[in-house]
Amino acid sequence: MSAREEVLDAFESILIEDGERTATLDAVAARAAVSKGGLLYHFGSKSALIDGLIERLRTRAEIDVSAMREAPEGPAARYIATSVVEDSAFDRTILATVCLAQGSDPRARQAIQDLRQQWLAAIDEEIGDPTVSAAILLMGDGLYYHASLAVDGEAAAEAVRGLPDVEDLLGVVETLRRSARG
Repeated sequence: MSAREEVLDAFESILIEDGERTATLDAVAARAAVSKGGLLYHFGSKSALIDGLIERLRTRAEIDVSAMREAPEGPAARYIATSVVEDSAFDRTILATVCLAQGSDPRARQAIQDLRQQWLAAIDEEIGDPTVSAAILLMGDGLYYHASLAVDGEAAAEAVRGLPDVEDLLGVVETLRRSARG
C-alpha cells in the first residue's frame, strides 16, 4: 500500500474513532507512521487531505453504483443487502466523510449528497417510481444508521435487535418493486 493510501487510512480511522477535532495533521502523520513532511508531500494541507478523502469516496462510490447496476438481483435489492456496515473500505470512507459532514464541511456534505443521489438514480432506473425508489433508499439509510451505531459484532446484533432481517426487507423491496410496475 502506498504512503498516500496509508495517510488516507489513518485520517479515516481518526475521524471515525476520535472525531474531526482530533484529526490534526500531526495526529494523522503519527497514525500513518510517516513524518509530517511525508504527509505534506502527499497532502499540502488539511484541506487537501479532506479533498483526498472525498476523491476516495467518489472513486469507491463509482465502483459501488456500477456493481448495483450490474447486480443480478437488481439495484434496489443489492442496495438493501449491502446497507449493513461491514467495516469494508467503502464503509470506512463513508463513515469518515459523514464525520466531516457533521462537522459542517460543505465539501463532505456535498459528497454524501452526491453519493445518495447516485444510489437513488440507480434504484429509480429499476423501479421507475420516484416515491417508491426514495422509500427504498430511506430503508437502506435506516439499516446503515442502525448498523453504524455498533462497535463490534455483538453490538451490531444488539443495534438491529427487533428489526426485520435483511431477507425480510428484501421481500418488502420485491413487493414495492411489483407495486411500482403496476
